[in-house]
Amino acid sequence: MARYPAELVRKRTLFDGSEVTIRPINADDASIEADFVRHLSPESRYSRFMVTLNELPTTKLRYLTDVDYDKHMAFVATLPQDGKETEIGVARYIVDPNGASCEFAVAVGDAWQGSGVAGILMATLMDTARARGLTSMEGIILATNHRMLKFARQLGFTPHRDWDEPDTVHVARPL
Repeated sequence: MARYPAELVRKRTLFDGSEVTIRPINADDASIEADFVRHLSPESRYSRFMVTLNELPTTKLRYLTDVDYDKHMAFVATLPQDGKETEIGVARYIVDPNGASCEFAVAVGDAWQGSGVAGILMATLMDTARARGLTSMEGIILATNHRMLKFARQLGFTPHRDWDEPDTVHVARPL
């Protein structure tokens, strides 16, 4: 089992003044991750996973929460709600086999979109990838997800269309 990188836990403030905790995910987060995905709108779930699903299969949930913090890193944004920790966003990267680049994914709860949490998560993710020696980051975004494409451009990602895959846009940036 990998050592939990507690030194990466941070408090951050959203645009509305709400304080969130940004921290590496861990295997014990399976229930809050499942709850987070369950409460995403169907459109948000499809934008993130590129398939229609209502519930994460157990193996996928384990994969998303039991990370090694080296080749697979994920950060959650949480805040207290009704006396318990609630996940409002998650961002992750997985290192490519070449060991120099990684692929990212990010999802934010519908009620928190536009709050600044995606930017905080992505900045944390990119800083961590850079600190771990990765030199580039890339992602695959649905071509119809104009909001995410705009966000990626704002973060310095360059979009590339692959005409063999017309439903998606590949984005990349150096770290």
